[in-house]
Amino acid sequence: MASAPSVSYSITVRLELPARPTAVSELTTVIERGGGIVTALDVTASGAARVRVDVTCAARDADHATALVETMREVPGVEIGKVSDRTFLAHLGGKLRIESKVPIRNRDDLSLVYTPGVARVCLAIAKDPADARRLTIKRNTVAVVTDGSAVLGLGNIGPLAALPVMEGKAALFKRFAGIDAFPICLDTQDTDAIVAAVKAIAPGFAGINLEDISAPRCFEIERRLREELDIPVFHDDQHGTAIVTLAALTNALRVVRKSLPDVRIVMSGAGAAGTAILNLLLHAGARDVVVCDIEGVVTRERADVASAPNSALAQVAERTNPRGVTGTLRDALRDADVFIGVSAPGILTGDDIATMADDAVVFAMANPDPEVDPVDAAPHAAVVATGRSDFANQINNVLAFPGVFRGLLDAHSRTITDDVLLAAAQALAGVVTDEELNATYIVPSVFHPDVTRVVAAAVLRVATPGVAPAIPESPDSPHHVLHEVAPDVVAAAERENLPEAMTP
Repeated sequence: MASAPSVSYSITVRLELPARPTAVSELTTVIERGGGIVTALDVTASGAARVRVDVTCAARDADHATALVETMREVPGVEIGKVSDRTFLAHLGGKLRIESKVPIRNRDDLSLVYTPGVARVCLAIAKDPADARRLTIKRNTVAVVTDGSAVLGLGNIGPLAALPVMEGKAALFKRFAGIDAFPICLDTQDTDAIVAAVKAIAPGFAGINLEDISAPRCFEIERRLREELDIPVFHDDQHGTAIVTLAALTNALRVVRKSLPDVRIVMSGAGAAGTAILNLLLHAGARDVVVCDIEGVVTRERADVASAPNSALAQVAERTNPRGVTGTLRDALRDADVFIGVSAPGILTGDDIATMADDAVVFAMANPDPEVDPVDAAPHAAVVATGRSDFANQINNVLAFPGVFRGLLDAHSRTITDDVLLAAAQALAGVVTDEELNATYIVPSVFHPDVTRVVAAAVLRVATPGVAPAIPESPDSPHHVLHEVAPDVVAAAERENLPEAMTP
């Protein structure tokens, strides 16, 4: 599938050209003929004979961007100056910084935030470690941890090359949930070493977000950390994907008027994301799920599964395929109601989708190229979703993880359960109202103002049973801090201006 021009390959070209009436239109014409899209054009200087122009345009890839620059040279009289890649400019110097929340203007300020005043706070925490959540950044801070072994669609590129992705993840935490997140890139891919490293840094964090760690190691790493830490551990590649997939499927089935327990689901992919999606689907009530990998349908009788009875694939086989389907992915797809792909690009065609049941639902989420071209799938399916932003119904993890962690942190949760994941998925699905729901809108935009709030409220309600389904006051509020601190610590603070409901 040919990619369309994207802002990811957007360039800004500073150039000069003759001040003739048609010069600018000549420039934009050659860019558009070359397959680029002009997104901005600014005249930055002008003289009697020449003008200086900054042209911003989107390209398909880096080679196409270079070709567009050469195309601009063809306009008579053009002189190319500086060419800037906007993606690299956005990352220049990194995307994060640390700022103090309190002023340090004089000796009094210094005495409060550092020595000698800070010693009183240290002693309070030593006396009651629970106060660390209330008197330090721990209460609103998440570690985004990777070993660089499975970064996006790039594979095992290592921890240093993974850092820009982890920075981006941390930026999303802040933008969508007000959470301070730190990228932690570990220079080891040894399971024991990763577990030990995360345990060692855990005191400074209220949650751990595992990211881009390859399967099957990611399963053991998450399991061990959940067992050994008293803060929630969430592998976003698994559970974030599962939450958004279930939410999208819930609404897709509303569109086609089918029920989750009654539909036949075929999944392609039995790795980290596939296994997590399967677990959550079954927890939500799915009954008929067939899982396929590169070898075909996963069954207990398949040689590689039968020879490893304790493997992840064997566990998948035990919980799926109630009708005893065998053969290839294409075999399994016949008469299926739902296809969910988290595997490899281009493994299906429109003709394969045509063999599915009426009003089929197709989620082809391999990135950047899906399992089936959504254009080819659309004539044969009632609802089509991908992981791409240039098609309708993008399955995007940013719809889930900010709200999930906001709820977990506000609940002071020590763990995360399947019920929390299910609540998050149901809440996310509910953001799309009956009036809004249609085949091209089954999940809300990542910029929908209610997404984080609604998901966080659902997580908070499940993580701390009995609380009202509302998000607590902003963690940046000083009242929020004083309300949470243990009574003996609050008693030592000024609180005469607090509302009555905020005092212990």
